[in-house]
Amino acid sequence: MTTQKILGNEVSAQIMEEVRLDVEKLKSERGVQAQVALVMVEGDPASQVYLESAKKSALKIGIAVLERRFPATITTETLVASIKVISADESVHAILCQLPLPSHLDEAKVIEAIAPSKDVDCVHPYNQGLLAMGGEKARFFPCTPFGVCELLKRYGYSVSGKQVVVLGRSSIVGRPLSIMLSTKGSDATVTLCHSRTQDLQSVCRSADFLFAAIGKPKFVTRDFVKEGAVVVDVGTNRILGDDGKYLLVGDVDFQSIVGHASAATPVPGGVGPMTRAMLMKNIFSAASL
Repeated sequence: MTTQKILGNEVSAQIMEEVRLDVEKLKSERGVQAQVALVMVEGDPASQVYLESAKKSALKIGIAVLERRFPATITTETLVASIKVISADESVHAILCQLPLPSHLDEAKVIEAIAPSKDVDCVHPYNQGLLAMGGEKARFFPCTPFGVCELLKRYGYSVSGKQVVVLGRSSIVGRPLSIMLSTKGSDATVTLCHSRTQDLQSVCRSADFLFAAIGKPKFVTRDFVKEGAVVVDVGTNRILGDDGKYLLVGDVDFQSIVGHASAATPVPGGVGPMTRAMLMKNIFSAASL
């Protein structure tokens, strides 16, 4: 069996160009300059790299960027007050806050300070509630699950009526992805697995579509995969290679499923590029409200 590689680079580039044209049209026809505020607190280099990448992507397609950087010593009260000021600024349409925050900050209070209409990461309880009510109710979709669904759609894969297993129940990927796949319009039969799932391999082998999002490098091997299944790897793990250099690998042992799965996303080059593209799409959506 030939295993098709589902690649996100080309699809994400298409989406970025679509959003660029939408942003340009919004400005020319309605006089609205889409703008995103990036809220950064010192202390987490990986999160800052993500926000810097988001900044670069936004500027490239014509979205203005407002940066607000704060020292690691900032208090919850001060950060919440600052975010409320940004939320009230009508020229700012979207707010992206660095997560996770330093441990001394109350992350829940910070998130709740973001205006739901500007919460393009879909982390505010209000937006997560709308998502849980069904896809047609949602204002925004979390960027990585959104990217997963869009990538499959553009490759012509449908989960409608299929047995789907989501491996991982995080609030930013696994849980929202399971909701999105099961809502009307997607219509999959979804099983959400986690560390307490019994006979995990057997459950995963029942899936026509297997989504891995557990943060364990190369955890999913051929033994987890039904022959002919579609495997989507959402994991991003850095491991030390034999040459002493760090490698980016997924939650799936890709080579072990080649010739067994009908299609699969590699890491890197699969789902990763889609997250940033869907973030840009969410920013445009916020600006066009």
